[in-house]
Amino acid sequence: MTPSPSPPASVLRLGDVAALRARVGAWREAGEGVALVPTMGALHEGHLSLVRRAQESCRRVVVSIFVNPTQFGPNEDFSRYPRVLEADLALLAEVGADAAFLPDVATMYPPGFSTTVTVAGLTEVLCGPLRPGHFAGVATVVTKLLLQALPDRALFGEKDFQQLQVIRRATRDLDIPVAIEGVPTLREADGLAMSSRNRYLSDEERRAAPAMHRVLRQVADSVRGGAPTGPALAEGRAALAAAGFTPVQYLSANDAESLAPLERVEGPARVLAAAYLGRTRLIDNVAV
Repeated sequence: MTPSPSPPASVLRLGDVAALRARVGAWREAGEGVALVPTMGALHEGHLSLVRRAQESCRRVVVSIFVNPTQFGPNEDFSRYPRVLEADLALLAEVGADAAFLPDVATMYPPGFSTTVTVAGLTEVLCGPLRPGHFAGVATVVTKLLLQALPDRALFGEKDFQQLQVIRRATRDLDIPVAIEGVPTLREADGLAMSSRNRYLSDEERRAAPAMHRVLRQVADSVRGGAPTGPALAEGRAALAAAGFTPVQYLSANDAESLAPLERVEGPARVLAAAYLGRTRLIDNVAV
């Protein structure tokens, strides 16, 4: 008889900062590089691709799972954001992550906590005005995670491109000695960017959802080479609305570094969109 495959080793669970620092410190003393993959859980193949990418450059990988309350607005989906910890840990074991950092709210925001990290400029466009306080919540929690773990590098998906640029800027400005790596968006076969929120979509909405990526690619093709961005963006917004996205919060061509809106693309840029499909807010972007 062929022996049954061995179950994957369990992932080391770390619940407090002292345990995290002790474990990371021991790895580093042994000469092993350490990567951090911050997440809010409800893991999917996109998250696992970050872990695999981290394993290419570092011997040890820590994945944090923390649904951060400070990045949700009062009318957003914090209470219904999916929480499936045991399933997440099983996936991390399968992919070979070394440890999961699982802080609770009191660990991240103890009584009397009164410090916020705010990044100007980059947060004043795109999602910033639509989600007041969101990026301050992101920058604060990621700064804490980086300082708690002090890994060699931390990896983030490019689907949340504005978030990635905010984290890069905060890390650079505060001299945090961690390399920030953006990893290309992982997509379903029909082009939909993988997201924990995709599970909110109805069957009909799921069939319509890939239109966002198609529109982004069409706009990027139209503006590549210096054509005015206005007409292509107007056509794109109309196409999103026709596909069932309402409201379309933005469809924009922006400088890849500063995120400033562009009338013409003359260097590295991104076309970015945020729109609702039913009750679910989807975001995506493509490079120009």
